[in-house]
Amino acid sequence: MIGKLKGTLDEIDEDHCIVDVHGVGYVAYCSARTLATLPPPGEAVVLFIETDVREDMIRLYGFQSALEREWFRLLMNNVQGVGAKVALAILSTLTPADLANAIALRDIAMVSRAPGVGKKVAERIVTELKTKAPAFAGAASGTIGLKQELGEGVAPAPITDAVSALVNLGYSRDIAANAVSAALKTAGEGADASKLIRFGLKELAR
Repeated sequence: MIGKLKGTLDEIDEDHCIVDVHGVGYVAYCSARTLATLPPPGEAVVLFIETDVREDMIRLYGFQSALEREWFRLLMNNVQGVGAKVALAILSTLTPADLANAIALRDIAMVSRAPGVGKKVAERIVTELKTKAPAFAGAASGTIGLKQELGEGVAPAPITDAVSALVNLGYSRDIAANAVSAALKTAGEGADASKLIRFGLKELAR
């Protein structure tokens, strides 16, 4: 199995790239987000690889980070109806952190933004992966617990009121949840909604 490629970028195409490793060109299918981060052809490149072995072919999927590769595996192995094409479409549309946040918040509309992902598939993704999101949240892991409480409707009233107030001011639900999460650390767990809103706005003004 190939887990990583380190070589010279030979070519970038619409859905894949070719990496030259000591004279051997490896075709790696990538998300649009990964392709956009690649250097110009001729420069050094490193890709984390998922190897898909089938009876009639071997296909390599390349990712800019190990975390993105883990999300690809998670989507492929745990959600019915999600194959490589759909998983790459999701990772082309959402970063791993955005995907973790969307799952924690049960934001089906956000997951549905990916091409080829309808409401039913998005619902399955949110349902099947909700217990796994914290482990694959990356930098967003510090706020996932709160976001899951918001998504499941079990967060305390001051928190939900504060998030709703920030959303009404024009912030996205994800940004509002991040701000309130940061505000909780400053204001304390027992803070009322008005205090959380005040501290949340200070976070957003930074």
